[in-house]
Amino acid sequence: MAQYVAIIEDTDPDEAVSLWFPDLPGCISGGDDVEEALENAPEALAFYAQELSADGRQLPPPRTLDELKADPEFADDLRNHTAVLIEWPARSDAAE
Repeated sequence: MAQYVAIIEDTDPDEAVSLWFPDLPGCISGGDDVEEALENAPEALAFYAQELSADGRQLPPPRTLDELKADPEFADDLRNHTAVLIEWPARSDAAE
């Protein structure tokens, strides 16, 4: 199973939480709190993979956290927000 790094942005406790994947431009998840955003993340990945597949493409391989930290485009985001690993395919998807 691959593990994609997701960055959680929960700066305002009165607003919804969002997370996004540096390796998957445009792939985002959200929820009323961090737990819900994390629960929704595998579904966001599945939808993103489905869209790529419809275009004849595949998900790019995930980079490690260290590789992303070395990328100036994402280094500040990783310093200022929480990073988590999201498994792909999700365990429930792998069983189907």
